[in-house]
Amino acid sequence: MNDLVDDPGMPADGDPSEVAEPLRRAIGERYLTYALSTIMHRALPDARDGLKPVHRRILYAMRELRLSSTGGFRKSAKISGDVMGNYHPHGDAAIYDAMARLAQDFAVRYPLVDGQGNFGNIDGDNPAASRYTEARMTAVAEALLDGLAENAVDFRDNYDGTLREPVVLPASFPNLLANGSSGIAVGMATNIPPHNITELVDACLHVIDTPECRDDTLLNYVKGPDFPTGGVIVEPPENIATAYRTGRGSFRLRARWEIEELGRGQWQIVVTEIPYQVQKSKLIEKIAELIQARKIPILADVRDESADDIRLILEPRSKNVDADLLMGMMFRNSDLEVRFSLNMNVLIDGVTPKVCSLKEVLRAFLDFRQEVLVRRSVHRMEKIDHRLEVLEGLIVAFLNLDRVIDIIRYDDEPKAALMREDWGRDFTRAMSEADYVSPPPGGEDGLSDVQAEAILNMRLRSLRRLEEIELLKEQGALMEERAGLEDLLETPALQWKAVADQLREVKKTFGKEYEHGARRTGFATADAVEEVPIEAMIEREPITVVCSKMGWIRAMNGHIDLDRELKFKDGDGPRFMFHAETTDRLLVFAENGRFYTLPAANLPGGRGMGEPLRLMVDIPNEAGIVDLFIHVPGRKLLVASSAGDGFVIPEDDAIAQTRTGRQVLNLRGDTRAKVCRPVTGDHVAVVGENRKVLIFPLSELPEMGRGKGVRLQKYKDGGLSDATTFAIANGLSWRDPAGRTRTETALAEWQGKRAGAGRMAPRGFPRDNRFT
Repeated sequence: MNDLVDDPGMPADGDPSEVAEPLRRAIGERYLTYALSTIMHRALPDARDGLKPVHRRILYAMRELRLSSTGGFRKSAKISGDVMGNYHPHGDAAIYDAMARLAQDFAVRYPLVDGQGNFGNIDGDNPAASRYTEARMTAVAEALLDGLAENAVDFRDNYDGTLREPVVLPASFPNLLANGSSGIAVGMATNIPPHNITELVDACLHVIDTPECRDDTLLNYVKGPDFPTGGVIVEPPENIATAYRTGRGSFRLRARWEIEELGRGQWQIVVTEIPYQVQKSKLIEKIAELIQARKIPILADVRDESADDIRLILEPRSKNVDADLLMGMMFRNSDLEVRFSLNMNVLIDGVTPKVCSLKEVLRAFLDFRQEVLVRRSVHRMEKIDHRLEVLEGLIVAFLNLDRVIDIIRYDDEPKAALMREDWGRDFTRAMSEADYVSPPPGGEDGLSDVQAEAILNMRLRSLRRLEEIELLKEQGALMEERAGLEDLLETPALQWKAVADQLREVKKTFGKEYEHGARRTGFATADAVEEVPIEAMIEREPITVVCSKMGWIRAMNGHIDLDRELKFKDGDGPRFMFHAETTDRLLVFAENGRFYTLPAANLPGGRGMGEPLRLMVDIPNEAGIVDLFIHVPGRKLLVASSAGDGFVIPEDDAIAQTRTGRQVLNLRGDTRAKVCRPVTGDHVAVVGENRKVLIFPLSELPEMGRGKGVRLQKYKDGGLSDATTFAIANGLSWRDPAGRTRTETALAEWQGKRAGAGRMAPRGFPRDNRFT
């Protein structure tokens, strides 16, 4: 094997059809071939016409089918079939998808295909099958193909060598920037937003007038992208300038919205334009999920009233809601605001990939347009020369009509006789010096093969004096045009003037008066959307929180009597019941040592039995609820486990940001969280399952954010039953078995050091070993 790798050559059996080579080189060469094919023939667009091969072949095939913008439609299946069979040997589904996208006015700024039938919609629905739809080119596509029959670009063999296809299209306008492009190649990608043709032409004219201009100067003409779905760009101008100067960057794009008054102080928000490449149906689903999850409490409902245009209704929960605050939260949490990346990685010369600036892309297009102009001019001169040669022969025939008729009538080989005849300047009919025609190029003074053939093909009805005059006029006009073309080809300044004139004509055709010509995307300044506290988005209302023993929670409207009897499921009953407000946040402490946060506004209504608390936060089934209470900022909590370990934690550190909660008390084995009490006073009282009570200073407990804690009380058997904090000067209180509150002030007998065993509880202490 080592010999095979180190010394490639003929295999051992000497078969000349097999060649051994190192595996690394074999794989490397083949992968490089694949990578180059992907980059050049699939993923990256050409900077000259802004098209990938599949799009270029689609348009060329439609041209060959004569599907002009003013002609009839043909079945899409026929078009994609011709493309696949003649130029693009890939799947017909991929070809049809590419063609369908060129017809979508919400995906392409200037559609190149005029579709008839279902070509998909902004909701993300797919086009109908190719056998059901029809298509033809648009006027914009014809502008890309203009000059193709005038040798404007090179042609090459198709994949099987039976036909010829253009290497690039002549492209009368900078289509790369006008319609944008996106693609992923091997090790590189491209993403170019669409722009406005009017602005692009103005920028091109500036580059022609000032070749040394800077990229920043071009922003006076190209303000930024112009997306087919409109929207508002809120990216700072300096970021836009950097993006166009370096070829990399991004743009913040927001939906366009307005407030619609409904009378009596009621209003709603109407979204009329959504960001580019955002599917409307998925956008509505995302907003509906936000409403269901109550992440934006001030939003009540979303409706889609769209027809041919976009009309999304956002209904606020109250007429007192701040519309700017609501939209700020929508921009932050939904695709009503997106970032569109710019990566102008293109084939700058049709071969080499390069990340270009705005000026480099326009320069590449203009250089290509100059080349197209020169090639079309040369082609036109060749046509003029051919026509002048024919005209000279026809004029000679008119001036010597009798002799020509005699030759045609009596000579056995009239063409050869016409070419042998010495016409010279000795014409039958006298003519002035101004009417003199230079001797034809056939011989000394004879006719050429082309001229003789033209004379023989001349119709009898052309043998009239008026036709002779028309020939002389045509000859003069062609001579004048030829002289102009010669000057054009010899003078670069005239060439650039002609390119500029062509661009102005494009601007006139596809400018503001064109159906898709006016700018759609606006600009605005906007600060970054800041995080808004949920309390600021909720209308403050009184509620009564009710949680059952089985963990079913609900919120009753208003502050009801806490002794009032409520309905619960069979076998269930009340456990937690307290007054709160919709702006409050609730903390749930579970036996697994985790704190869970629950906005009071998210609680289900009190008409039914409520909902399981475990569906709102991810509390494991085996973990019971230790406590449920209202969060008080700045307060401290005493937490302890059944093993008798605990510490003090700032309540603000217990707030959880996710459904999974925040781990605070670390537990091992069968140990469970047992106590969660607000810290008040200066001492801690602990009672164990052995009914021994220990009191020690609060200062002996550490303040932590998370951990196991320190030993509160020592046990031989059992564990912690309850713990609380109190002010030693006020005494320790508890409820006796009769339900009366008893306060003990003589506590010296139970005071000691932390982690002591303690002494038996005072007489009258509750049998359940709990302080409250």
